[in-house]
Amino acid sequence: MSAHKAKKKFGQNFLVDERIIADIINAIHPEPEDNMVEIGPGLGALTRPLLKRLNHLHVVEIDRDIIALLENDYPQDKENSKLIIHAGDALEFDFARLGTPLRIVGNLPYNISSPLLFHFATYADRITDMHFMLQNEVVERMVAAPSTPEYGRLSVMLQYRFHMEKLLDVPPESFRPAPKVDSAIVRMVPLPASEIAVRNEKLFAAIVRTAFGQRRKTLRNTLRSYLEETNFEMLGINPQFRAENLSVADFAKVANYLDEKA
Repeated sequence: MSAHKAKKKFGQNFLVDERIIADIINAIHPEPEDNMVEIGPGLGALTRPLLKRLNHLHVVEIDRDIIALLENDYPQDKENSKLIIHAGDALEFDFARLGTPLRIVGNLPYNISSPLLFHFATYADRITDMHFMLQNEVVERMVAAPSTPEYGRLSVMLQYRFHMEKLLDVPPESFRPAPKVDSAIVRMVPLPASEIAVRNEKLFAAIVRTAFGQRRKTLRNTLRSYLEETNFEMLGINPQFRAENLSVADFAKVANYLDEKA
């Protein structure tokens, strides 16, 4: 693909390290019949090796200049084109259009990575797995355990829906232009419906948001609009704990208790 200048407004940093690219493709392990979509193909660092292994690949791209480059290399007027280009914002894209089961991959723009992850979570029941390049700090928060500094709202809201695993580190020099942060690859696999303990997702999300809204305060203070002192005792939760001390299962227990009371 021909030269293209990275655009700051789209958070573009293009992967150029061939060894890292090979490691990522091996981690994804694409099979010919896979129904796969790549978010933000950019200059094709992952797109090209994926196409060598897949019968077809969907891509979602917002940058009109990159779309033009992709269309030049993979004409869209041909029947049965190996690459199917969807122009637009991944945050607004309806992934249900692509069928099921779906595999999602991509080097996500760091400036909108959290909103994108929450958007993908709404399609969890249609997804086989997801492999993303993200800012290392975000990946550490995603996979963090309770009672650690990295554990927070993002950890809880993703861990109740996905099994997640950090696969490999990607240094800044693997990109052009080099970002000012370290990156990492994470694998996300949706949990089976039988393992999702949350019954009322809206209530669960509100409780988690409220608890972490003032994370240095105790749960007695942050959740006072939800729980009385006797409720904490009934649930076996120490009101002197902070949000970061509760496991995903604890948050689910609180939400389910309140949902039953409603």
